[in-house]
Formats: sequence, structure tokens, C-alpha cells
Amino acid sequence: MTKSYVCIGCMSGTSIDGLDLVACRFTFDTKWNFEILKANTISYSHKWVNKLTTAAELNALEFAFLHNEYGKFIGKQIVDFCADLPDKPEMIASHGHTIFHQPDMKLTVQIGNGANIAATSGIQTICDFRSLDVALGGQGAPLVPIGDELLFGEYEFCLNLGGIANVSFRENNERKAFDICPANMAFNHFTKELGYEYDLNGSFGRSGTIHPELLDLLNSLDFYQLDGPKSLGREWFETEFLPLIYSFQLTPEDALRTLYEHVSDQIASAVDQYTKGQILITGGGANNVFLMELFSEKTKHKTILPSAQIIDFKEAIVFAFLGVLRFRNENNCLKSVTGADHDHSGGTIYLP
Repeated sequence: MTKSYVCIGCMSGTSIDGLDLVACRFTFDTKWNFEILKANTISYSHKWVNKLTTAAELNALEFAFLHNEYGKFIGKQIVDFCADLPDKPEMIASHGHTIFHQPDMKLTVQIGNGANIAATSGIQTICDFRSLDVALGGQGAPLVPIGDELLFGEYEFCLNLGGIANVSFRENNERKAFDICPANMAFNHFTKELGYEYDLNGSFGRSGTIHPELLDLLNSLDFYQLDGPKSLGREWFETEFLPLIYSFQLTPEDALRTLYEHVSDQIASAVDQYTKGQILITGGGANNVFLMELFSEKTKHKTILPSAQIIDFKEAIVFAFLGVLRFRNENNCLKSVTGADHDHSGGTIYLP
């Protein structure tokens, strides 16, 4: 018998460009299928950008208040989002916003209290998807590969170009995945120095000049020599990545041009070590014309760009799916991807 679930997926990424909300209907017969009912990105106000950017600097009490406030904010956005849906969703699956990610120290923290989301929206809420995996010795990331396997399994590779670039694929009948390098979080950082939120089509980067010495140093960073599972967080970006760039006195345009070369080098290197196939590309970087030109020139794989909705909302779609799997008490996190002790079903459930 076919079973159907309607779930709201809620995602806030490291590039802090907004809160992605998607309503999906998931059905299972002999395999999983999904239908997007509605999707929208709620742009963050300057107040929320500042709150999320500076959250790591708060004291413990301030941080706890922000955790609750952000949960209530998410709940209110979901109430408005659901107003014109024909049926009330059965559940919300919220990723939250990552503030700390140090899996080697058994720590990952995503704010947005699920209790507040559930209480504000009146809908059962599943959140905190990463903590169990980290406690089990995993990286807590990436989590999307179970969705790649069960929803997008016709592609040999799934490449996400979000704040951080990551890839998932099958190898020896197992799903494998890892974070590759910073992507939009790096581009956006230097574009903001020019007074813009993001580099539309990569035009600022295209106008700059590559700095060869910096490019060599970036490509030689220790993280890129590690085998997976491996993951990146904002801490590494701020302590290892940015200081290296700022050690050279470059214009934002030249920094961006060098970054585009670096990111396209790294993602091509990451995927081209494997057998040629089709690579599904999603995330904000898929809309960056210059980045896609550079990567397409360097990779041997056939690049596939899906519909605009899937490009922009795939992570939110998959987090909605993670929520459905958790609701069914089925594994939604793979040890082959994160390095945890075993496959498991992560996420905390709050009933309103």
C-alpha cells in the first residue's frame, strides 16, 4: 500500500543568505518519490544576519536566549508559509543554523529550538539531526547523501555548491560523501567588501586577476590531503582559510578571481578521481555562470543542472525527507558517509 507524508523542510546554510522552506509530499511504493508543493526563501533582515554571524561570540545565557528566539522565528515563518497549503503538514524537519561544528571534539551545534518551532507552529517538529552522529564518532556531515541515494539515485554523483561544496556518490555498493571546500561562504565574504550580498553570475570574480602564489597555498591546505569522511565548518574557514587570503593585500576582485580558480580546482579534483558519469549540480553555486564555466572546463563528468526549484531547494527537500525517515524510525544517516559507528536515525522529535 502506498504511504504518503507531507513535510516542511527548513534549511539555513553557512552562507546566511536566507531561510529555505519547502513543502513536499513523499510517497513510497516500491521506491521513494517526492512532489514539491511549495517552496520559498525568506531573506534574513540585517538584524538576523548580524545575530547569526555573531552568535559564536555570545555568553552562555545570551546564546540560550538566541536559540529560543530563532526557533520562534522559524515557527512564525512556517505558519505564514503554510497559510495557503490545502492540507496541514504532518511534520516539520528543521536543520537549524550551524554555529559550532567541531566533530573532532564531539561537538556540533545548530540553533533554532525545536520545542519553540513546534509550540509556535502547532506542528510536530524534528530537529537536531547531527548531534547523535557526532556522539557516535561521526562527522555529523554531510547528511544529504541518504536523500541522494533514495531520491536522486539515477545520478552517479550529486554535487552541492552551497556555503560549503560537498559531493556524494556510490563506491563499492556504499554511499560515500565528504565536504570539498568553502564555496559561496567565501565568494559572499569578499563580494560584501564591494557592497553586494553575492557575486551575480561571478561577474566580480571574472573581472579580477589570479594571484598564483595564493592559489598554490590554498590548494596546499592540509584539509585537502585528508581522506573522507571529512567535513568543514565556519571555524576552519575563519581561522585557517581567511587569514591566508588576507596575508596578501589583494583587491576583492583579485581575491575572488583566485577563489574561483581554487574552488573549481578542488571540486574537479574531488570528483575526477572517480569513474566518469553524470553529476547532478545543485545549490546557489549552480546559478553562478562563471563558476560553472570553470568547473565544466576542468571536469571529465557530464554536468546536469536540474530545475530551478531543485537547484535552490534540494537541501531543504532532503531535510524534509530525513524528517520522514526519522518519523518512521528508519536510518537517515549512513556510517559510510560520516564515519559513525553504525547507521542510525538521527533527530529529536517535539510534539506540540
